[in-house]
Amino acid sequence: MVSGKSLKVSEAAPRALQAAEPAKAKASKAALVAAHHSGHRERLRERARAGGLAALPDYELLELYLFRSLPRGDVKPLAKTLLARFGSFAAVLGATVEELKTVSGVGETAAVDLKILHEATLRAGREGITKRPVISSWTALLGYVRVALANESREQFRVLFLDKKNQLIADEVMNHGTVDHAPVYPREVMRRALELSSSNLILLHNHPSGDPTPSRPDIEMTKQIVSAGKALSIAVHDHLVVGRDGVASFKALGLI
Repeated sequence: MVSGKSLKVSEAAPRALQAAEPAKAKASKAALVAAHHSGHRERLRERARAGGLAALPDYELLELYLFRSLPRGDVKPLAKTLLARFGSFAAVLGATVEELKTVSGVGETAAVDLKILHEATLRAGREGITKRPVISSWTALLGYVRVALANESREQFRVLFLDKKNQLIADEVMNHGTVDHAPVYPREVMRRALELSSSNLILLHNHPSGDPTPSRPDIEMTKQIVSAGKALSIAVHDHLVVGRDGVASFKALGLI
């Protein structure tokens, strides 16, 4: 004779086994997914080694970098989302930490790591215009200012302070503004030039709209700075307006 208690135990065992099957299958699937992602990372690294980083599309290059910030999981969708959100690889790097963190999956660590890459790019570009006359390194200068300013979401006015040999003394942000205006005070520009013993200047600012065409206020402000500089024997070589669509030169346009 089988007791009721024994029967309940024998019935419970198959049910426990049945409940364990989905959990086991789920764990197995998770392990396979993790192995696939791990394999994908190594395959991508191998492709980069074999064909060179320059051969990779933007989203894969961004993937490779994100591997360091996000050591687990599939970051391909995140790389593609970042490029779609900001429009280009350069724009991803140019975005602020706060803007980057609005993208799901990007935390403080990944955002700061991307800004570190941006700063490294800026410093590498700056080397091309230091310790040599800036006006004789014009191509390097245009490349540098585009990296520095083309993807800024707010207007930024900065000045390249040069010595008598037109070598770079300092690149300084003089003011931040809104999406379409950055207030500039000619006396502050000249005061800083005198502090740095700068004899020549190149003015820079960006248009977040993307169109680098100088506006009427841009032209009037530049005239004021040029006039202030003449009184102090400080020359303004050019004013470059930077946008995603290119760089406009006041000198090339006959505005200086």
